[in-house]
Amino acid sequence: MLPYGRQSISEEDIEAVTAVLRGDWLTTGPAVTAFENAISELSGGHRAVSCTSGTAALHIAYAALGVGPGDEVITTPMTFVATASCAAILGARVAFADIDYATGLIDPSAVSDVLTERSKVISAVDYAGQSADYPALQSLADQVGAKTLADAAHSVGGSAYGRPVGDLADVTTMSFFPTKNLTTGEGGAVVCRDADVGRRAHEFHFIGLVRDPSRFEITDEGPWHQEVHEYGVNYRLTDLGAALGLSQLRRLAEFKRRRAEITARYNAAFAGVDGLRTPVQRAGVDPMWHLYPLRVLGGRRREIFERMRAAGIGVQVNYIPVYWHPVFARQGYQRGLCPNAERFYAEELSLPLYPDLTDGDADRVIETLLQLVG
Repeated sequence: MLPYGRQSISEEDIEAVTAVLRGDWLTTGPAVTAFENAISELSGGHRAVSCTSGTAALHIAYAALGVGPGDEVITTPMTFVATASCAAILGARVAFADIDYATGLIDPSAVSDVLTERSKVISAVDYAGQSADYPALQSLADQVGAKTLADAAHSVGGSAYGRPVGDLADVTTMSFFPTKNLTTGEGGAVVCRDADVGRRAHEFHFIGLVRDPSRFEITDEGPWHQEVHEYGVNYRLTDLGAALGLSQLRRLAEFKRRRAEITARYNAAFAGVDGLRTPVQRAGVDPMWHLYPLRVLGGRRREIFERMRAAGIGVQVNYIPVYWHPVFARQGYQRGLCPNAERFYAEELSLPLYPDLTDGDADRVIETLLQLVG
């Protein structure tokens, strides 16, 4: 089965990890610091906190922004559930704003429709690898004193308006799962433009530990002393994962180039084909294409999905509208809430896209799909 996504591991990656195994630090060591510094440099120089997954990054980000009971978090339904659930588990009410049907990205006008004085965070998702309209979203957030969050699980390595992903919203979360744009095995990161939010993010992911003597409330202990002022969790990335991530970062530009090449190959093959719609790229955005979200029209998505799989091509669907999940449906969220997202979902089919996909593999995908829709 040709997968829809796959990690690209080189001999240099393997050597980087084995070097850590031969060293003194397996976690909380120099590789983690170096990786966080590299992510910061990639993201406009802001503080980066590494962690164990993209989901952990979202949990950390919402906690660092002070999200809690009585707050509202506005987000898109066209995402993996964690973008919404990590706000909900902190006690916030999630308000879903519809998407732009052309791109799958959250629609600022729909955000405006659900914005209230209780809105704490506007969380956009860089669906398929291109950045949302953060200038418009920031303007809306500023109206009510909210913050913007970029769920950049798909877009690490991209940019918009000449600014890198990580410098487009108040807080940015990243995922380094194997199918993402680079991998640490499992892993993620939170990038914070505000230093105090960055400190809170670091402490939350480090069990809440405070190690700065100037902030101690217990002042008569020895040099071993550390204390907890707010609850936290252990979301620390290991040096093993960080070493892999550092090695992967050296190839990020090549990963981006190859993903763009495959995307262009698909676009050329499917442009103008009856029953198919190719992805739409926003003006001013330089995407890091993580998904190729083809649209299958005429109610044939499931049929084409099953027949592609039967032909050995591992297509995927990204994503079921979040509020369809029973955990949200049981809270009263109803189908029909975001009609553009539901229509987009009914048509979306992700084709295989990853750096090691060969031209021959891509041509096999193209030829099979064209035969099925012809």
